[in-house]
Amino acid sequence: MTNTPVALAAAQARTRLHELTVIDVRTPGEYASGHLPGAVNVPLDHLRRALPEIRHAAERGDVLVVCASGARSENACRLLAEHGIPTATLTGGTAAWASDGHDLHTPAACDTRSGWSMERQVRFTAGAIVLLGLALGFLVHPAFQLLAAGIAGGLVFSALTDTCGMAVVLGKLPHNRPRAADLDAALAELRGR
Repeated sequence: MTNTPVALAAAQARTRLHELTVIDVRTPGEYASGHLPGAVNVPLDHLRRALPEIRHAAERGDVLVVCASGARSENACRLLAEHGIPTATLTGGTAAWASDGHDLHTPAACDTRSGWSMERQVRFTAGAIVLLGLALGFLVHPAFQLLAAGIAGGLVFSALTDTCGMAVVLGKLPHNRPRAADLDAALAELRGR
């Protein structure tokens, strides 16, 4: 692979899965809800800390970066390319993988917390804030409707820029943060590849 991120379709990735180091950059909660077989969880906001281990894995073979839909993995691939680490991203992410009928692995219930995908968390939070703004605007003061308008504006901005500030904020919540031991284990696994 070159230092320019390459995109692999789910079918292509599946045929090469045995030779790829798969890095899942979603939050631990999303990872626990189902991930590609053999994927190592290194959340996007911890990617810089894992650069030496990912470089080591890339020296031994090809690296595939995955997320829920492909947007975060593309960002991760660009970051890794800036550091001279060749990578590929899974087109459509784990959603495309699952929709093609490929299995997602889930950890044993006692080993980790399962959770909602980040997309689901954002939809729930945005919807709840909009409803709250509308209800408070009707019951307390019309100015509370600006809360709903602010969320609507944020969603439009998110779509236009392909970024999501709400996802960044939600990613900082405890259930979306990796425990130190989990991240250390992921880094050790990458060193061993």
